Amino acid sequence: MFVMNTRSFVIAFLLATATLGAQSPDRSKPPVPGTTPALKLPAIQKRQLSNGLPVWLVELHEVPVVQVNLVVLSGTGDDPAGKYGLASLTAAMLTEGAGSRSSLEIADAIDFLGADLSASSGIDSAGVRLHVPVGRLADALPIMADVALRPTFPKEELERLRQQRLVSLLQARDDPQTIASMAFSRTIFGPSHRYGTATVGTADTIKAFTQDDLRAFYLSAFRPDNAALLVVGDVTAASVLPLMESQFGAWKPQGAAVARVALPAPSQPARREVYMVDKPNAPQTQIRIGGVGAPRVTPDYFPLQVMNTVLGGSFSSRLNLNLREKHGYTYGAGSTFDMRKFVGPFSSAAGVQTDKTKESLQEFFNELNGILQTVPADELARAKNYVALRFPGGFETSSDITARLEGVLVYRLPDDYFSTYVQNIQAVTAADVQRVARKYIQPDRFTVVVVGDRKAIEPGIRALNLGPIKELPLDEVFAPPSTR
Repeated sequence: MFVMNTRSFVIAFLLATATLGAQSPDRSKPPVPGTTPALKLPAIQKRQLSNGLPVWLVELHEVPVVQVNLVVLSGTGDDPAGKYGLASLTAAMLTEGAGSRSSLEIADAIDFLGADLSASSGIDSAGVRLHVPVGRLADALPIMADVALRPTFPKEELERLRQQRLVSLLQARDDPQTIASMAFSRTIFGPSHRYGTATVGTADTIKAFTQDDLRAFYLSAFRPDNAALLVVGDVTAASVLPLMESQFGAWKPQGAAVARVALPAPSQPARREVYMVDKPNAPQTQIRIGGVGAPRVTPDYFPLQVMNTVLGGSFSSRLNLNLREKHGYTYGAGSTFDMRKFVGPFSSAAGVQTDKTKESLQEFFNELNGILQTVPADELARAKNYVALRFPGGFETSSDITARLEGVLVYRLPDDYFSTYVQNIQAVTAADVQRVARKYIQPDRFTVVVVGDRKAIEPGIRALNLGPIKELPLDEVFAPPSTR
């Protein structure tokens, strides 16, 4: 894999964070308190092909490689009702046969060029991604274009992927960590919501998919009016746009566009709910605690980043220092806001010793309640610096940068998002953190999911009086989505 060290990003970031305690680059002029110079990043050149397909280009000339991502603005969140898992399987099939090449021929051709080519689907988007030495770009682009524009969905490859996914689902039934995550999603969003079922779907939906299903979804989602090309690397607009035009300029929409339906935000329960999945003789208990979170475009984004860093978003967060470092109940505990196009979940999680399940739950709620109070100034400063100083790590390679650009594209973030990120983090106050904590962290209304040896852990959980305990059968966790 080719790694691109973008010195310009690091140098600009050091300038941008001068007020974090370092001296100003001009030592005769110390930084003005309360100000942070803007982070200067290479410009995003926005063009389009003759068919209207947008092209975003960032020039980075340190290393002779280029990353090209075709991003499609549809993902598993756009799966048709009753066909959950269709977007994921469709994207996975793109490299299994395209144009005149078979799956093996595609792989051989890409390997010969020293390139990497992949296709995948996330919740809000899908993509075909190419990483290649710049001298081989003209040879690799036609293969990428075949995969993106001319997939063949071979029957034998579909059957192979189908069986792989069915086996993976069977294996997941024996993995407490996967069970806990799936059970948590099911209890938060419900069986009829897309987020309540695994992105790959269920055994029933996977068994039912046909080549026609995949082709229909592909034609509705993979179209130039629902996509964009992101190009980052050792190229210029003059050199790369003709190549893009030759491979993607004739692409035209076929059929009706994907029927995009807004996914509703679930309601937070009126009181705390506890669900237990029994895994006899499990040496650990998997714990998930949380509820309704926020969408990616929430105006609370920056305060939430800081607040969650204090609570569970770093190794030195409260949850990890408590459950791992202080008590030794777990190898690691943390929390996250999974922000999507529509409202996603907030969750805190850990795998803990079975005989310390009660104590671990108690400490989780101690910290969840504790974050509702004012965060001390020194802890707030550490959290903000942690987020700010990690920021340039997302720009170290051309692949990293295109991944960042994908977020800007998919969620329609402002053009100055990167250059103002550090200032927005540093502007978060203790009052902001307390406000979003009280808005999103509601321990008395959270859902609690525990996966473990019921006979060993249930008495201790009942003694905590967290709420009524409901048994959640394993079959229900992996059940087909409800049509209600």
